[in-house]
Amino acid sequence: MHAGSTRKGMWKMIRSLSPAALVLLVLPTVASGAQEAKAAGPVFVDGEAQVVPAFSDAKQWVIHDLWVETEFDTDGDGKLDRVHVDVTRPLQTETEGLRVPVIYNSSPYFSGTGSTAPEFMWNPRQQLGEFPPYRESAPPIPHQDRRQRMSTDLVDDWVPRGFAVVHSASPGTGLSQGCPSTGGANESLAPKAVVDWLNRRANGFTTPEGDESVVADWCTGKVGMTGTSYNGTIPVAAATTGVEGLEAIIPIAPNTSYYRYYRSNGLVRHPGGYMGEDIDVLYDFIHSGDPSKRDYCNSTVRDEELLEGFDRMNGDYNDFWAGREYGLQLEKYHAATLMAHAFNDWNVMPEHSVRFYAELQRKGVPCMAYFHQGGHGGPPPMRLMNRWFTRYLYGVENGIEKEPRSWIVREHVRGNEPTPYPDYPHPDAAPVRLHPEPGGNGEGGLAPSASSGTETLVDDCSVSGSDLAQSGESEHRLLYLTGELTEPLHLSGTARVTVRLSADAPAVNLSVWIVSLPWTPSGRIYDNVITRGWADPQNHESLTQGEPLEPGIFYDVAFDLQPDDHVVPAGQSIGLMIFSSDQDFTLWPEPGTHMTVDLAGTWLELPVVGGAEAFRRATGAGE
Repeated sequence: MHAGSTRKGMWKMIRSLSPAALVLLVLPTVASGAQEAKAAGPVFVDGEAQVVPAFSDAKQWVIHDLWVETEFDTDGDGKLDRVHVDVTRPLQTETEGLRVPVIYNSSPYFSGTGSTAPEFMWNPRQQLGEFPPYRESAPPIPHQDRRQRMSTDLVDDWVPRGFAVVHSASPGTGLSQGCPSTGGANESLAPKAVVDWLNRRANGFTTPEGDESVVADWCTGKVGMTGTSYNGTIPVAAATTGVEGLEAIIPIAPNTSYYRYYRSNGLVRHPGGYMGEDIDVLYDFIHSGDPSKRDYCNSTVRDEELLEGFDRMNGDYNDFWAGREYGLQLEKYHAATLMAHAFNDWNVMPEHSVRFYAELQRKGVPCMAYFHQGGHGGPPPMRLMNRWFTRYLYGVENGIEKEPRSWIVREHVRGNEPTPYPDYPHPDAAPVRLHPEPGGNGEGGLAPSASSGTETLVDDCSVSGSDLAQSGESEHRLLYLTGELTEPLHLSGTARVTVRLSADAPAVNLSVWIVSLPWTPSGRIYDNVITRGWADPQNHESLTQGEPLEPGIFYDVAFDLQPDDHVVPAGQSIGLMIFSSDQDFTLWPEPGTHMTVDLAGTWLELPVVGGAEAFRRATGAGE
């Protein structure tokens, strides 16, 4: 190149820089003989990345967007789909050759969402085992042409600490091509492609259709992912691909099993607060992509793959649901994982993280668990997140892998101040078996010794579970209580219930709550509801195949309740409540079905820290 054109190009570049960038450019040449200005870099104190002043001026950040080419074509146009990506990074990655790791957040929500009005949900008034009433699809989501920054989430926390932050829109949402699949393979492969691009293994382009390339030469290749709810599910999905460079993830309230999100032990069950939602409703809720491709996506994904696979008649487990079970896709999984969840999350329930955490432990993947007592969402303390990403993205030996494996925010603790434990469940927890005693339409007993006899309840979905728990007497539930606790009792792990029952109908819902009574009108759900669970008695032998119940025949139905870590205070009693349809979660059949429970074949196993001796001390049972 001609020397004159080189000088002209240099001056053109200089004029385009901000005043702050000019200062960075000229500092090394001022004060003849002076020591050159030191280049900015990350700073670590006590194993945590610190805010660096040189990275902290948001006006100097480099912000741009691009489209990353994936390995799939889901919108039927014969071309590989591209996903929309935005990048925010320190100026020094452009001016000083600084290379940084990435904190990455992917979402289907960046470009608007659909309606959650009841008329666009499935009608829960459905007789069990019958074909559901027709569902009207929600109106199309208006298409948003939002270039450059889809989101500013995470940038204020991580860019000043020496990371770049990347966002991407899920397939079929916003400016990303393709079709949504609500848990299908492309939702794992799309973030994989972005990680591949950050490692120079996938192609990036300045436009969705063009061929001008964008290269992530500013990235070290180390990537961490985080996000909440659906945005927390995508890091898990990406990690199942085993993509090289995805070193660590912090999924917050992730859905690790679409079956366990929309079904429970053979029973159709809705996420808390979204009565009538199912996987096709979620598809409509996120489908904000190219309007010209929506009819194709709707017909091939929503109305074919989803509608033919999810089975709202029976709620049985099948190949469709198995394909959306991330715990079955761990062969290549290696990303160090800090799971975060709430024990009172009745939307994405705690079993999603607890079961997945246990699978990662069995596989030997570096992992840690953080739990709190609130509802849906809630990240770990910044200290834990910082140490996690600093360790696995910057390689700083801060000892995080030697710290306690479980962090739990206890009841009534203000702020985000977790208590450390060796692991979850608590290593000293052991199952204590308790049996119901007669009197359940009022208040029967719950004790270590078995009883006999049968008791009957009548299904009525119009009465809420909370009202049933507070009723001194009801024909619509059976309630069995321990004695009043004389000292706090720590429960940690997964309770399991076995109910021997018969019904006068071929199908019936079975709902079980574990409650703390007397009921406290505090507004804090953990003061009253310890845990819950639901099952379809037709699936008493198999999750994949139910059978109609025969009147007068008793069946043993055994299933896990939602995991918990709960300290029940002195002065309370622990109650086992058995009822049929749960107004907040199950389908609503016509009232009137009778369910009879055989007490001799029914019991509850509570995971008590300290086992039977701790339970005896707290209740006096067995003395």
